Amino acid sequence: MKITLSCIKADVGAIGGHIRPSMRLREAVENFVRQKGKKLLLSFHVNSAGDDIAILMVHQRGVDDPEIHQLAWDAFVEGTRVAKEQGLYGAGQDLLKDAFSGNVKGLGPGSAEMEFEERPNEPFLLFTADKTNPGAFNLPLYLAFADPMYCAGFLLSPKMAKGFTFTIMDVNYTEGDRVIELNAPEELYDIACLLRDNERFVIESIRSRTTGEIAAVVSTSRLHNIAGTYTGKDDPVAIVRTQGVFPATGEVLSPFRIGHYVAGTMRGSHNGPLMPVKQNSTISFFDGPPIVTGAAFCVHQGILTEPVDVFDHPFWDWVRNNVAQKAAEIRMQGFSGPAMLPYAELEYGGVVEKMNQLDRRFVIRAEKHADRAAAGREKRAV
Repeated sequence: MKITLSCIKADVGAIGGHIRPSMRLREAVENFVRQKGKKLLLSFHVNSAGDDIAILMVHQRGVDDPEIHQLAWDAFVEGTRVAKEQGLYGAGQDLLKDAFSGNVKGLGPGSAEMEFEERPNEPFLLFTADKTNPGAFNLPLYLAFADPMYCAGFLLSPKMAKGFTFTIMDVNYTEGDRVIELNAPEELYDIACLLRDNERFVIESIRSRTTGEIAAVVSTSRLHNIAGTYTGKDDPVAIVRTQGVFPATGEVLSPFRIGHYVAGTMRGSHNGPLMPVKQNSTISFFDGPPIVTGAAFCVHQGILTEPVDVFDHPFWDWVRNNVAQKAAEIRMQGFSGPAMLPYAELEYGGVVEKMNQLDRRFVIRAEKHADRAAAGREKRAV
């Protein structure tokens, strides 16, 4: 049976700033999808990460289907209505356009979709991140799908011996989807060369070279490229199939133990460690740290099981303690150096405007250069 997994997410309002959607807002989105999606969906699930709501939908209409995207858009519009009634912060924040135009791409919400033929048992993971950008998934997916130090399947499973093809997008290019396909392991260094720049080059999808099947997809929208100014961090989602010709669930989860530094946190303008947190967790310290939730599902004949929270385990409590220490350490550095994003990536206008003002006040000294040149001429004349 061929099915499509579509996850579309948006921030349409939260309590107390960027902390968490209200229960009423989330219920409004969920009830809307349940009522209006009866003829479109086989099953669905709604969850939140920080101030974002993600709608996971199973259907048979393929990727980029206008009716599926319309359903999600309208659900977020309904959520925005409730957010405004409650006076929530940032009501409708990620709905950057006034009207739906056939696809949520370019309108604000992020989307990750994949179509495939169901296996007899079909496990997959849904990752939802908040207070960071799509490049946050670069390192974990690189390690899970290319590095035997993290994925033992490359040594132990003949099904994975051929490796994977990475489709990488240049998200700074706004005239269209500028992508490149690179194969691991042969082009491993080329993949690493691109993925080191999380702000520009982002993994869009990964495919098995053994079967050609889709393995992983990531939402790649960057909000400042749509709005032209800061409206919030991109807060990506990712869908990752596991087991069989793909890495095992534990191998995909393994790299998240690092708590690697990513762009985001307060005002989208700092670096902070990515913290794996439990489902429906809030945002706190310095609008962070950047967080990622993980839900494991199986899907059979288009029907989702209940989710299992993959980061709700004592091991991840230890990881969270370590990540919290990393967050506190880099925050002690305040605005200096790598604690804050480089000038080109700062998303709030204050620093940019201030630098423009200060730039006009700089002068080029000419006092000693002319004096030294004159003195040199006098010595030569004598």
